[in-house]
Amino acid sequence: MTHLSLIILLPLLGATLIGLGGFLSPALRKQEKLLGGLATLMVAIPFFIIASVFMGFLGGHEHGTHEPVKFELFTWMAAGNLTLKFGYHLDQLSLLMGMIVTGIGTLIHIYSIGYMHGDRGYYKFFLYLNLFIFSMLNLILGENMAVLFLGWEGVGMCSYLLIGFWYEDMAKAAAAQKAFVANRIGDFAMIGAMFLIFSTLSSNGIPNALSFDAINASVGVLSDKAFWITLLLFIAATGKSAQIPLYVWLPDAMAGPTPVSALIHAATMVTSGIYLIARMHPLFSVPEAETVLMIIGVVAAATSIVAALIAVAQNDIKKVLAYSTVSQLGFMFMALSAGAYTTAIFHVMTHAFFKACLFLGSGSVIHAMEHYFHETHDHKDPQDIRFMGGLGKYMPSTGKTFWIATIAIAGCFPLSGFFSKDEILANVFFSGYDHGTIYFLVWLVGTVTAVLTAFYMTRVTFLTFSGKERYDSHHHAPHENNAFMTAPLWILAILAVVGGFLGFNTGIAHVLGLGHEVHWLNHTWFHGVINNRDLSHVIEEHISWEYFLILLAMAISYGVVYMTINFYKKYDLAGDEKVKSFFGGMYKAMENKFYVDEFYNAAILRPFVWAGENIVIWFDKNVIDGVVNGSATVAGMTGNFLRQLQTGKVANYALTVTVGVILILFYLIFG
Repeated sequence: MTHLSLIILLPLLGATLIGLGGFLSPALRKQEKLLGGLATLMVAIPFFIIASVFMGFLGGHEHGTHEPVKFELFTWMAAGNLTLKFGYHLDQLSLLMGMIVTGIGTLIHIYSIGYMHGDRGYYKFFLYLNLFIFSMLNLILGENMAVLFLGWEGVGMCSYLLIGFWYEDMAKAAAAQKAFVANRIGDFAMIGAMFLIFSTLSSNGIPNALSFDAINASVGVLSDKAFWITLLLFIAATGKSAQIPLYVWLPDAMAGPTPVSALIHAATMVTSGIYLIARMHPLFSVPEAETVLMIIGVVAAATSIVAALIAVAQNDIKKVLAYSTVSQLGFMFMALSAGAYTTAIFHVMTHAFFKACLFLGSGSVIHAMEHYFHETHDHKDPQDIRFMGGLGKYMPSTGKTFWIATIAIAGCFPLSGFFSKDEILANVFFSGYDHGTIYFLVWLVGTVTAVLTAFYMTRVTFLTFSGKERYDSHHHAPHENNAFMTAPLWILAILAVVGGFLGFNTGIAHVLGLGHEVHWLNHTWFHGVINNRDLSHVIEEHISWEYFLILLAMAISYGVVYMTINFYKKYDLAGDEKVKSFFGGMYKAMENKFYVDEFYNAAILRPFVWAGENIVIWFDKNVIDGVVNGSATVAGMTGNFLRQLQTGKVANYALTVTVGVILILFYLIFG
């Protein structure tokens, strides 16, 4: 066991020490900086270990060394063709995801030290955070589907604990339950895919059938069932990564503390589905899975625009960001549908930077507004942007970093969001030439979604940090938070600015004549072969479209941001009424999230509740209990009858024996 095992074991050790220490020693629960520091260290050390290995991979590219680094903790079970090991592999994909998870996770831990100050469940919060990181690392580093699935379930359990952290509030407890149930639906599909893979490979004599090496090396064997396997894997991904129809849990997850929102929505749990499909990309690249890729594109496009429309009509700052996450996940799935797996992970990375900054920034705002409303004895909602305005004056670090992240997610050049979003839309657009017009439609929906994204993010940022102050600041005003909360914001904001230069291989790169040579992910990820569609010939034939797409992306981002700022500078909150009139009758549906929750309640939950109350309970009472009680009655009656035969008189027993003998002889003679 090498030092690499510390990547997995340290977060688990941190969770164990904090949990046991806090449980056994009430005095330790008050040592907030000690507990927070220990939890942070248990995530920061794995980050540096992963980063050091990754840098070795970058250097190894020049020398042709790309072999994954593997290590094993122990063999879990071995029976027949099934051998499961707690084994892990560090290749370029898992290393990049590991750096995102532990790097962003470290910043969120630091932020939480200040944010959770004074909470009576302080030690449990950091216990859950460390346990979450442990589960996530198992998911992305596991060398087989069984270990991945344990991590998959582990993050589901931890998200339940974190979303419902303030469980005494029934609304928060209900949100945690909703997330748990919605994810179980996807998990069932995941199990089905695993069964199909194992049964197919093991029946062909392939050992270690659930290991990724075996799966990716046996794509030809799996091709006959590739449609169903990939479809089930995508359904599993819709649960964790919040796509239609299982996206409804994610906005409600805002019930948890804001660091939880950042942890779940930015770089970890919600990207699990993206990682799963990227990890299994050889299977998704076979011709039999082409239909599934189209399904992914259609679902992704629908999810992205529906979530963006809902975000336009929301006033809760965290709800806007939550639906923004759902929409951005749709962009990532668009990239997957175009076979652009590198591009999808690239957007995972850039999204992690600016979305974590936005969520932590919203937490800083909420924290300040809660204190302000508490001190002014006002009972307004501290998350409602209609009660904010002009906060940039009083919270300069939060305001500036929030604006930077907003410009990044809007796709303004040269910030990170421009490169990854432009790359996604370009891949989808040019896929239309070789793989059907459906991709042109997906591109069109993605472009409209980009317009909406720039609008609603600029709206929420302007109404929060600029414009009129919609609170009384003459005697008291909100104030900036401590360094524990502001330092991570600046780190993430800087990453949101420079992150786009870490890799780009379409769009502006082609115009500059750089082609794929500048994409560091392609250099180091699976020997440079990750996108299953070579679009270079299409791009060269239609280079004018390349120029058009770049200019369109810049025009959308800068134009929409500029117009939105001026629009709300002129009208302030009254601008929402004009937006409402623009969308007409649809605005009410957007405001009520298109009544999806109401539909699910009417079409699924209520029928199940009715069936439970009127059918299942009746069946249990009259059939199940009837059989059990009837068996007891029959046994009692039989016992009573047989008891009558036990008289205790020898003459009766002798008569019985005589009759029995006569009957036996009669049978032997005449039978």
